[in-house]
This record gives sequence, C-alpha cells and structure tokens, in this order.
Amino acid sequence: MSAEIESYLRRRIPLAVALGIRVRSATPGRVELAAPIAPNINNGEMVFGGSAAAVALLAAWTLLYVRERDRGGDAQLLIQHSAMSYERPITRDFAAVCELTDEASYHRFRTTLDRWHRARITLRSLLLLDGERVGSFEGDFVALAGARQDGGSRQNRGLRRDGG
Repeated sequence: MSAEIESYLRRRIPLAVALGIRVRSATPGRVELAAPIAPNINNGEMVFGGSAAAVALLAAWTLLYVRERDRGGDAQLLIQHSAMSYERPITRDFAAVCELTDEASYHRFRTTLDRWHRARITLRSLLLLDGERVGSFEGDFVALAGARQDGGSRQNRGLRRDGG
C-alpha cells in the first residue's frame, strides 16, 4: 500500500514532490514518511522549520486519509488548526510518524461524521532524526462527508466540536 499512497501524494499534493517525500509505511494505524535534507535545507545547513512542519502535518493527514480510504469513505480532509514544537535542529534526512493511539477518539469522529456529515479529530505526529524524537506536531483535522478528495467540496458551516 505504501507505493500506492506515495503515488497518490505525488499526484494530488505537489508539495510532497517538492519536499522529496517517501512513504516508508502506510497502514490505517500508522504512517511513516521520510524526507531528505537537500530540498528542505535552510541557510544554516539544517532543515527549514516550515518543511519539517509540512512533513509532520502530511504524516497526520495521510494517516487519516488511509484510514478513511480503508473504510470506503469519501470525506474531504482539511487541517483546521496546528501547532509544532521543535526540540533540536534536524541536520540530516528525517522522518515523520503518526500513529492512531486513541481508537475511542476515532470512533467518536466516525460516529459524528456519519451522523452530521462533518467531524473533527486531533492527531499528533513526531519528527524523528535517526529514530530519535526531534519535534512534535498536533493538528485538528476536519472531515466533510461526501466531498471528494479530488476537488469536490462542501461548505464548511457549523462544525461540531464533539467530533473527536
């Protein structure tokens, strides 16, 4: 499934190409993305913070996408709010990992999406350098049911806060 997901990201999210994203693994419970330093380097010979944040966000978004796709869902997935923390500089190729550790939260998200056609869930991902944590991401994602990932949309009105 990893090659298929990587192909999807490269076709549908141009930033994934610019960042040099590779999908190491992609299951409904865990996504790991890898990124090289070369296209993401700043003037201090480290990874640019914006690039690192984009890779971390994309790992979380991809987890939700894989999970929804696995269920046969067609919801449009959007980031609503995010926060990023950097613990030390990233000086080489790096990775971002997102794991769904709270099944109850995902169940609430799906129940709300099925009932109200829109829902919200918070996901977290970690930035890793040589397997060690160097940063963390937290984002609130919104799903709009019936809106296709290929550009279809619904209006974003009255999103419920109890969606996860």
